[in-house]
Amino acid sequence: MSKPCIFFDRDGIVNESPGPGYVERWEDFHLQPGFVAALKAVSAKGYPAVIVTNQQGVAKGLYSKEGLDTIHGNMRAQLRSHGVDVLDIFQCTHLAAEDCACRKPKPGMLLDAAQKHGLDLSRSWMIGDSEKDVAAGAAAGCRTIRVCPSGEETKAEFQVESMDEVAAILEKELDPCG
Repeated sequence: MSKPCIFFDRDGIVNESPGPGYVERWEDFHLQPGFVAALKAVSAKGYPAVIVTNQQGVAKGLYSKEGLDTIHGNMRAQLRSHGVDVLDIFQCTHLAAEDCACRKPKPGMLLDAAQKHGLDLSRSWMIGDSEKDVAAGAAAGCRTIRVCPSGEETKAEFQVESMDEVAAILEKELDPCG
């Protein structure tokens, strides 16, 4: 039987948002304690976690695919030092103008992860900080949480103001998954 999964966006969820720019170097990547807490809650319930991230900075030539892989390798090492890790990382490095199937708000990365790892999207969740993340999760059949200022309009099932609130929702909403 396939397992549900918790999908996380990267910038603004896993790490502090770089604002309008991009995280181009490891030195600019700052892991959010709220993400570590959420990942521990997910892990304790038996769910795998997958990061799905739009990274068009590669196509724009701002940083290389190898540089992105280094950031993700260092991130995973940092997560392991906290006693957690992610199952996988899916990234869309295409330009938005290319209209590819993997770039959020399209669900391509979630669908690819489900196929690769045998995941049950109907019992999965997508957590992000933009409406593109919510749309990708909904299109894949997942439940959704959006981290954004209160009062901002969203189609997400749950809305919180910071990553520090996500672990409590997951602890309450997730049934144990063996």
